Amino acid sequence: MNESADGIPAAQEWRPDILGEGFEQLTMPLPGGSVATLVRYVPPEPHPRGPAPAADSGSPDAVPADVLYVHGWSDYFFQTELARYWAGRGARFFAVDLHNYGRSLRPGQEPGFTRSLAEYDPDLEAALLAMGQDRPDAAPLILLGHSTGGLTLATWVYRHPGRAAALILNSPWLEFQATELARRVMSPLVSLQAQRRPRTLFPPVDQGIYTRTVSAAFGGEWHYNTDWRPVRGFPVTVAFLDAVFSAQATVADGLRLEVPVLVLLSDKSYLHPRWSEAAERADVALDVNVVAHRALSLGSAVSVVRIANAMHDVFLSAPAVRAQAYAAITRWSSGYLRVPPQSGRTRSSLTPPG
Repeated sequence: MNESADGIPAAQEWRPDILGEGFEQLTMPLPGGSVATLVRYVPPEPHPRGPAPAADSGSPDAVPADVLYVHGWSDYFFQTELARYWAGRGARFFAVDLHNYGRSLRPGQEPGFTRSLAEYDPDLEAALLAMGQDRPDAAPLILLGHSTGGLTLATWVYRHPGRAAALILNSPWLEFQATELARRVMSPLVSLQAQRRPRTLFPPVDQGIYTRTVSAAFGGEWHYNTDWRPVRGFPVTVAFLDAVFSAQATVADGLRLEVPVLVLLSDKSYLHPRWSEAAERADVALDVNVVAHRALSLGSAVSVVRIANAMHDVFLSAPAVRAQAYAAITRWSSGYLRVPPQSGRTRSSLTPPG
């Protein structure tokens, strides 16, 4: 394998991905010996019709952009329908499995372990470089994150102004479920423990309710790798929770993002330890009302859309529910991300109104 000027091994070649036709993956070595994995969707011609009508670059509904998706905690990318939706709208779709997650998880590594969400900056930079975002004629960048991935991207955009054209957050973990006050009380103790014993584990609290709502093995709709997305999630370390608390505190202080932001949330939560069919129509991980309020701290152009009966990953909800989510993105992008007449795929192709 070749090395770059800074001694980091060069990325491997694109090769077929586990998701099947049209999906390819690229292994991206990172400093320290870890890797991140970029997945792209290259649709057959013509584009298959997805949840929304296909749009070429000349259509008013087209979004000639690069979309980069970042998964949440105990997760990886497998949402093929989401990729096809964006391809159908004229965008190039990519997703990254962060280091210590999914396709990037290697033997002997601690799943999901991190001391700071900023530790994913090299993963994102490697992905953006592989996407061609360093070129002067690069397409506008839309970042799309789920849960912890949404929190990661929100703070990344805050620390890297001018890089992204828009931010879409799918049930982002912007605030602690037990409210801001509980986070503020707990945070100093968690931070101290993270410095002393970062790998200390919290008692498991995930009863597998979310998996039961999603996995085809338990009556849900979706098939996925349970080594990469365990039934009860990864063990939660004190270092990880400290990283989340720190990022949530940054959001609470106000990010003042200058890009348009769309936040998709369920209309209700189900935060109970016992199974109920109500869990199939609610967010079982977050207090969506708390997150909706905290979303207002992101910037001056934040749209919060509550999707009736959506689950924690809105795009894994029932077909009719996720169709509402795709329609919401289409409406929002048509209003906030205009395509100037006869424009090419350049950074200025998407123009917010105003």
